[in-house]
Amino acid sequence: MPVRRAQRIAAAVAGALVLLLLLAQLFLPGIAASRISDRVGRYGRVRAVHVSAWPAVKLLWGDADSVSLRAGQLRVSPANAAKLAHEARGVAKLDATATGVRLGSLQLSAVSLRKRGDELSAEAFVSDSAVHAALPSSVQLQLLRSQAGSVEVSAAGGLFGFSTSLDAVVQPREGRLVAVPRIFPLPAVTLTLFSDPHIYVGGVAASRATSPAGEPGYRLSMRARLH
Repeated sequence: MPVRRAQRIAAAVAGALVLLLLLAQLFLPGIAASRISDRVGRYGRVRAVHVSAWPAVKLLWGDADSVSLRAGQLRVSPANAAKLAHEARGVAKLDATATGVRLGSLQLSAVSLRKRGDELSAEAFVSDSAVHAALPSSVQLQLLRSQAGSVEVSAAGGLFGFSTSLDAVVQPREGRLVAVPRIFPLPAVTLTLFSDPHIYVGGVAASRATSPAGEPGYRLSMRARLH
């Protein structure tokens, strides 16, 4: 009968769709985790990646409910770090940690990145020796204060060909991270430290801290939003 045949075809199609959804739920998260591992693995060692998505087919469009990532030592430029963060824009909840990250010339440790919706927050520890290695040998940096989403520091030593001391405020400005020297009464000169069209910096903070191994340094944090 034509009606029964149509019912059998509809049942077969529905069964095939259910089977495809089950297979997607079983295999797509693992495939997505492998792709993330390969992507981040270009910059160092990835220890574990877990991806969760329901339904899993939305992974095909780059969306996921949650992603967790644990890495060892990574080496990445600020621009590539920003690119990786932007590639996670479809992830509702992201928790990533790394034992260490060489970010440009600065060595960071105990690094963590957290994403909730479009909001990003990052934390890391930087030792005094790592700060010294990233600066010119004649320059010494000291934290003065951290408040209201900005950090004030003092730099002393050979600056601009002279031996001098200079205070500066590191703060967000229109989504960029800038340093504004306090050169009174001269007009302030703004130095852009970080700028990316997809990441809007909302605030930074720093405090004196000690690593688990007892090494003195700073605990750094930043708040941002994906565009």
